[in-house]
Amino acid sequence: HVESSPIYNLKAEYINESSVILTWSVNSTDLNLYSIQFVNDSSVKNLTSTDTKAEITELIPGMMYNFTVFAVAADNETEGEGSSIFLYTKPSPVLDLKAEYVGVTSVILTWVMNDSASNSYTYRIQFVNGTSGKDLTSNDTKAEITELIPGTMYNFTVSAVAADNKTEGEGVSTGLFTKPSPVLDLKAEYVGATSVNLTWSVVNAASGPYTYRIQFVNGTSGKDLTSNDTKAEITELIPGTMYNFTVSAVATDNKTGGEQSSIFLYTKPSPVLDLKAEYVGETSVNLTWSVGSAASDSYTYRIQFVNGTSGKNLTSNDTKAQITGLIPGTMYNFTVFAVAADNTTGEGVSIDLYTRPSPVLDLKAEYVGVTSVNLAWVMNDSASNSYTYRIQFVNGTSGKDLTSNDTKAEIAELIPGTMYNFTVFAVAADNKTEGEGRFIFLYTKPSPVLDLKAEYIGVTSVILTWVMNDSASNSYTYRIQFVNGTSGKDLTSNDTKAEITELIPGTMYNFTVSAVAADDKTEGEGVSIDLYTITVSVNSLQCEPVAKQPFLMLKWKCPFGNNSGFKIKISNTSISREEWAPPCRVEGFEQTFKTAPLNFFSTYNVTIITVSNGSESSPVDELCHTSITDPPPSSEIPSVKVISHSSLSVEFSDFDSLNGPLEAYAVMITTEEQGSESLKSKLNNTYKDFKKKKTTAYVTYVFKTEQAESPSSRSQDGKNIINVGKGNTMYGYENGPLIPLCLYRACVAGFTNITFMANMIEGEDSYVSFSPCSEPVLLPQDPGVIAGVVIACLLAIFTVVTIGGCIFWRRRRKDKRNNEVSFSPIKSKMIKVENFESYFKKQQADSNCGFAEEYEELKSAGVHQPKFAAELPENRGKNRYNNVLPYDISRVKLSSQSSGTGDYINANYMPGYNSKKAFIAAQGPLPNTIEDFWQMIWEKNIYSIVMLTKCVEQARTKCEQYWPDKQSKSYGDIIVTMVSEIVLPEWTIRDFTVEKSNTPESHTVRQFHFTSWPDHGVPETTDLLINFRHLVHEYNSQNPMDSPTLVHC
Repeated sequence: HVESSPIYNLKAEYINESSVILTWSVNSTDLNLYSIQFVNDSSVKNLTSTDTKAEITELIPGMMYNFTVFAVAADNETEGEGSSIFLYTKPSPVLDLKAEYVGVTSVILTWVMNDSASNSYTYRIQFVNGTSGKDLTSNDTKAEITELIPGTMYNFTVSAVAADNKTEGEGVSTGLFTKPSPVLDLKAEYVGATSVNLTWSVVNAASGPYTYRIQFVNGTSGKDLTSNDTKAEITELIPGTMYNFTVSAVATDNKTGGEQSSIFLYTKPSPVLDLKAEYVGETSVNLTWSVGSAASDSYTYRIQFVNGTSGKNLTSNDTKAQITGLIPGTMYNFTVFAVAADNTTGEGVSIDLYTRPSPVLDLKAEYVGVTSVNLAWVMNDSASNSYTYRIQFVNGTSGKDLTSNDTKAEIAELIPGTMYNFTVFAVAADNKTEGEGRFIFLYTKPSPVLDLKAEYIGVTSVILTWVMNDSASNSYTYRIQFVNGTSGKDLTSNDTKAEITELIPGTMYNFTVSAVAADDKTEGEGVSIDLYTITVSVNSLQCEPVAKQPFLMLKWKCPFGNNSGFKIKISNTSISREEWAPPCRVEGFEQTFKTAPLNFFSTYNVTIITVSNGSESSPVDELCHTSITDPPPSSEIPSVKVISHSSLSVEFSDFDSLNGPLEAYAVMITTEEQGSESLKSKLNNTYKDFKKKKTTAYVTYVFKTEQAESPSSRSQDGKNIINVGKGNTMYGYENGPLIPLCLYRACVAGFTNITFMANMIEGEDSYVSFSPCSEPVLLPQDPGVIAGVVIACLLAIFTVVTIGGCIFWRRRRKDKRNNEVSFSPIKSKMIKVENFESYFKKQQADSNCGFAEEYEELKSAGVHQPKFAAELPENRGKNRYNNVLPYDISRVKLSSQSSGTGDYINANYMPGYNSKKAFIAAQGPLPNTIEDFWQMIWEKNIYSIVMLTKCVEQARTKCEQYWPDKQSKSYGDIIVTMVSEIVLPEWTIRDFTVEKSNTPESHTVRQFHFTSWPDHGVPETTDLLINFRHLVHEYNSQNPMDSPTLVHC
């Protein structure tokens, strides 16, 4: 048995934590077994190997072992010299390698090492960034690696190194990114309501680009987003909410985040919604809005209001605000911003609004017309230059608008006399915003009245009428202003006519009528008419003749009212002329007026009319008689014839009655030629004076003209015949016998007025003229025989004259009772009784031809008598026929009426045997004269009426039935009652009781109604008429003497 050779080249082919693979070389190929001894500090172990390598396991990591390899001989017992090697097992890989801290440029790694030998370990940390790497050693199970590049991925490998500082355990690696660099300058580039744009910067030396994680937290909820850029838009945020925005850079591992940079931001509040003006005033605006944000409870609101270049702000805690202190009528831009709790202001929402203009001031009507109104007003707003004005005018339920650019406007096409509500609004420059309206109620003026005229013009009153066509005229009143000179009065009428009373007669008034609208203030344009009231007729017109003067003296009372004078019309059948009397001023003052010369002894109708500037009063008429005067001297020489040796007959014609009716004649005897003045001075010389040779002329005979109607004192041709020397005495003048063989002249004195004193003619007081004296006549000698005859004739003549004088004297006495009517005598031819039969037969011959001729002559009787009263215009309607009219001199006048007009009735007095007013001949009453007819019966004391017609003949009314049938009837103030009615074949007799109202007096009137008188004819015989006349006469004999019989047909 041989010892094995030693082993060489022993080495570790593989070392790990718990095993080592040893390889070696030997000098002999015969060796097949090897003994390997491995020893650490505390234990020795062996194993064998049949190969030159051996794996020793179950080693303790990181432990130093002494490995000795022995070659073993074939006996398995003999060992060669051992070959040793000191080896450390590899430490175990570190456990739980992790980064305790990863920073921007440093990392702190920690790990765990459980090896029992770990106390002797060091640790190599290798960190590699891409292609570059570094090592560092740590004695502890943690290491801080610094100076790293931020945000860069490093591969950190940690391996435990055994105590030999060589044997290194398997490295354990971890890939780590350093934290990226911190984000710098984090800020909000934009903050919106639901989004924020963040920007930041980094100092980046990283090997790769960063991403960035943005974390945003609202209260308890948060979200992340990633950005590849240094800015990010974060959306879907809650408006007005505070967010914590944290931005960190993230390395390319998308995990390693850098240090976070935070910013607290409020998102902008949402814009307000539905911004509108709840109220717009002149100096204030109330805005309202809404917000849709959940954070709105924390909002405040900023209201910015800008006028042009100046603006203001105010804050509100509510979703409404009142902005005051604004300028009226001005455009403001109102912007409302929601403001978050940190005063982050949201986007503003704007509204342009004009403040309302101020109400217009001093609105008034500058002019009110019929169909237009001019309004004016004042506007003091500083913005008023940009204003327009809307004028609204409403009539009842319909209205219209118009626009004006000025502070005045004319509103046209209105309805006259209608109330309008005019409202004026100032309108701002937007043509929409209106100020508060100011209104005024106005009536348009009514239209001027049309067709203004006087329906009636009286003395103290005028009735005006007019037409009004306005649609509103039912509500009108009318003001009538009437002005006389400088004084005026007003009255009001509700109708289109008015009676204006209490005017001054004869005065010009300007009557102005204006329609007044329903407000009793607005008055249309007046329409005027100038009218004169009718002047008042004069009172108490009297006309007085002026003795021996050919004019009249008129007197009247000055009437009430104004006048410019008096028109005096003087007329009769031969003349008609006008004169003018000056005006008078004092009412009741007596006016006198002397007419221009007229004709003597003439009847004139004098009409006086009060005149005032062309307006004339009702005429006042009076029948006037001019004075008589000396009759015109007769040019005819008296015819003187010798009757006897002591008497003459003086035959002369009547003097001309132009200057008055001849009242008397005086025959004067003179022995020499005498002139008128000489004769006038001798009118009181008598026959005795002549016989005593005191005078050469004397009055021998005086007679009144009424005595001349005796046939014995008239010649066949109507001349007066006076026998001179008869010896009779008249009025103290003796008609003594003339002296035979003397020359005598005869003169005639005619008197229109003869005045006696002691039965002697007063020449100065008498109206007298003289005829020329006759040629001288020589009386013969006195023969005796002739003397007896002459005496007998003279006695006979004296008797006739005496009887005639007595008859006329009696008639004159009776007529004195009826002296108020004078009748012009109608001269007629006298027929002696002894000649009447032959006269009658002559006239009857040839079918009454002579009577017919006489009847025709009667046509001219009275035609020249004046009938002025009957022909007055106001009396024409009271006449049945225009050619059957009463004479002024004999007409019946009614009392209690104004003279010359209301006293008229178509009735004439007719003379009878004993009275000039024995009868009244009247026309049959008309419907409008029945009252006058009964008034006449009452006033003239009439007891009998003779009616000679039927009421209706041949279907024509001839006379109105003026009496009642059964019941009493009033005619004016006369009450008539029919008491009885007896109807006979030829006539009817009716009795009436007549009484006057308010008096106890009454009397009976009987009507004799002759019913048998044929129309347009006469009764066939006279018997019926004679019997009827006898019936009337018998009744009349019982009546008072002064009661006339009324006869009418």
